[in-house]
Amino acid sequence: MPEQQPAGAYGGGPAIPAKKVTVPEIVQMKRDGRKIAMMTAYDVAFARLVDQAGMDIILVGDSLGMVMLGYPTTVPVTMDDMVRHAAAVSRGAKRALLVGDMPFGSYQTGRDDAIRNATRFLKEAGMDAVKLEGGHEVVETTRALVESGIAVMGHVGLTPQRVAQFGGFKVQAKSAEAARVLIDDCVALEQAGCFSIVIESVPAAVAVLATERVRIPTIGIGGGVGCDGQVLVLHDALGLFGEFKPKFAKRYADLGPIVVEALERYGREVRDGVFPDDEHSFSMKESERAELERALSEPRRPKKVV
Repeated sequence: MPEQQPAGAYGGGPAIPAKKVTVPEIVQMKRDGRKIAMMTAYDVAFARLVDQAGMDIILVGDSLGMVMLGYPTTVPVTMDDMVRHAAAVSRGAKRALLVGDMPFGSYQTGRDDAIRNATRFLKEAGMDAVKLEGGHEVVETTRALVESGIAVMGHVGLTPQRVAQFGGFKVQAKSAEAARVLIDDCVALEQAGCFSIVIESVPAAVAVLATERVRIPTIGIGGGVGCDGQVLVLHDALGLFGEFKPKFAKRYADLGPIVVEALERYGREVRDGVFPDDEHSFSMKESERAELERALSEPRRPKKVV
């Protein structure tokens, strides 16, 4: 169980230092048969809450392009976008292992670019590791990053940065041949040095077979219960992303309507003149107010020009 922080920690009270989750501890969780809970976050406020909820890993996903920036896919997201949001998350989360998602174009252009951009996540944004999408095609890049001292999480199956090639957000590895390629990719990524692998939108049976054939944890998102852990997009889990709801995304709360109702109530109170009331306003000493009113009732003397 995660170490508990005092109730006032989010509000600014002194927090009890929590033991930081590390890469070796995540790997050990698979060996111990303990499931890994991973969730996305994109800003300091939600990072604090996700961290306090005891998540083992927080992923600053390039999904922020869709849920935070309004893009139709993750492809337009830049390294500057990712570093800015990742830095905010690292300022809010103190316990969870922090993983930054390498955006499209940040590692496909070669080994040196991949190392340079991944290094930004560690140096500028305070991340503990990075995540790359792809299988055999990113094995050498993964190996180069690991040899440079950067922890890497893999990502196979439905890789959103290639959604145009897939013809949409579709389930992958449905044929025996495609499933074998995915499993081989997982083995190759482990051999290249990945400490874990996200498996997205594949049949549950395929994810189980892949999980059994690697010694590092698999993190499912639409991969079934047989993976070593699970990840969801925060806005999907909390019902904050409109009506869009992937099949694999369970809503643990439906906060969208609650937010709308609260803001509608605020709007009504503003228009009716009942907010702010005395409780939410600042006061002034009566003597000071009287002096101010006297001063305002007198003609202002022109300033003397020197």
